[in-house]
Amino acid sequence: MPQKKLNQWCNVVRWEFSNPTPFIRSREFLWQEGHTSFATKAEADTEVLEILELYRRIYEEFLATPVIKGKKSELEKFAGGHYTTSVEAFIPNTGRGVQGATSHCLGQNFAKMFEMNFENEKGEKAMVWQNSWAYSTRTIGVMVMVHGDDKGLVLPPKVASVQVIVIPVPYKDADTPRHL
Repeated sequence: MPQKKLNQWCNVVRWEFSNPTPFIRSREFLWQEGHTSFATKAEADTEVLEILELYRRIYEEFLATPVIKGKKSELEKFAGGHYTTSVEAFIPNTGRGVQGATSHCLGQNFAKMFEMNFENEKGEKAMVWQNSWAYSTRTIGVMVMVHGDDKGLVLPPKVASVQVIVIPVPYKDADTPRHL
């Protein structure tokens, strides 16, 4: 079956909002995105879940951050897409969830718009089934919120294999002002 797979890393700049939150919702961020096309819906559906599983593994196995895989509602899905899946992380300090990554089945809507066709096994013209998927530097923000608090940050071993602990050692007269 014909397939097309594209992967890219790029910077994105969004000007449409104010009050950015570093690493979670910022004006400029780095993201990885993939775009694929398949001959059948079944192939596209399989890949959507395979990519979602890869993103789950990044969070759980590398960043030591538990996530929940799921399907977005019709109102939350990618505009023009068939359906959207995501991994969501729970942030203990805020009691809120954060979308960590998405994998979308775009269906054939964009293929219709841009006339993305191929010749199938019967020699007939057919439209491709498309997917897109992405995660961004938001992963860093999620990891920091899960593993950090007001006392500091403990990075998972696969992110920082060498751990450093800073222990303040006060000098003899720490309670009295020091004159230079």
